[in-house]
Amino acid sequence: MQTITKQLLTASTLLMAIACGTGNNNLDKKKAELKQLKETHAKTAEDISKLEKEIMRLDPNAVPVEKPKLVVLTTLATAPFTHYIDLQGKIDAENISYVTPRGMGGQVKAIFVKQGDPVGKGKLLLKLDDAVIRQQIETAKTQLAYAKNLYQRQQNLWDQNIGTEVQLITAKNNVDQAERQVSILNEQLTMTNVYAEVSGIADEVNIKVGETFTGSPLNGIRIVNTSTLKTVAQVPENYLDRVKVGNLMQVTLPDIGKTYNTKVSVSGKLIDPNSRSFYVEGKMPSDKNISPNQIAKVRIEDYTVPDAITIPVNTLQNDEKGKFVLVAVNENGKMRARKRTVTTGELYGEMLEIHNGLKGGDVLITEGYQSLYDGQLITVSATGQ
Repeated sequence: MQTITKQLLTASTLLMAIACGTGNNNLDKKKAELKQLKETHAKTAEDISKLEKEIMRLDPNAVPVEKPKLVVLTTLATAPFTHYIDLQGKIDAENISYVTPRGMGGQVKAIFVKQGDPVGKGKLLLKLDDAVIRQQIETAKTQLAYAKNLYQRQQNLWDQNIGTEVQLITAKNNVDQAERQVSILNEQLTMTNVYAEVSGIADEVNIKVGETFTGSPLNGIRIVNTSTLKTVAQVPENYLDRVKVGNLMQVTLPDIGKTYNTKVSVSGKLIDPNSRSFYVEGKMPSDKNISPNQIAKVRIEDYTVPDAITIPVNTLQNDEKGKFVLVAVNENGKMRARKRTVTTGELYGEMLEIHNGLKGGDVLITEGYQSLYDGQLITVSATGQ
């Protein structure tokens, strides 16, 4: 016992020297010394335990009664475990239409819609300047009437066997050309009326009377069809092989306090060089409370196990041999702490999946484990299930 006590005092002295930064040894040497001290300490604690047991057998009164440490225990059981990728996204519309003129556009004379108005397909939105075209139509109609008059005169002469057939055909062609010109101009006149090609909401109206309308997105009208909406988000590139079409997606809209379950309908394969992420989207159900550009909290399910063992991540510890936890084991009617080496899996939130080392029914020490050593006597404060 005296030798062991000296070893403990020597180990404690070396630990204090390292902690205080004494000496001029480099970092690697200090790490090596610390590792050796931990191994010595573990071996010493084990020797103490063995000697105490031997002494207890020879003289039960020679060793003082060991005082148990108060801990909190939780009995482990298998349960479903799911890992999610938490993202921030937004609501977007699948059908967005920018209104454009059928012709070259023109100066706006009247606007029949304002931002936020519901718009039905075929609704008149803008009236463009048509004064020049109307003048052209009047001129073309005059030319058509003149061509028809000449053709009628030529027809009358032909009926009297006067004139040639070429003259009659030429007169008829002039009438046809004049009629086509009137028809073209009338079609151009209709182009001064700008109609909605889709139904939806006039999301943007960035044009004013007197301005020239060409259909530019920066100077025009945008119609959003809110009947088909989707959630879009950017996923970090390290999840590229784990996010695929069909993955479950949970979308929460904080503004309205609603959560929707959908699936990934599009998963991009192109990495954005600036954000190092790729694009995903999921279709949203029809709901009047959902609007384009709403902020969405997105959770994509990328990993699930139906019967996993999970532990609070803060109970995981490390030593020179690897990762371990402390469990409570009943030995000869006494509860003792025992180290259990584990292999970890996925982490989500505060729960860590354990692949190997633990099983259902094991009793995990969830509080008071910080200063426990392997084999230490423990007593229960409370038992969690």
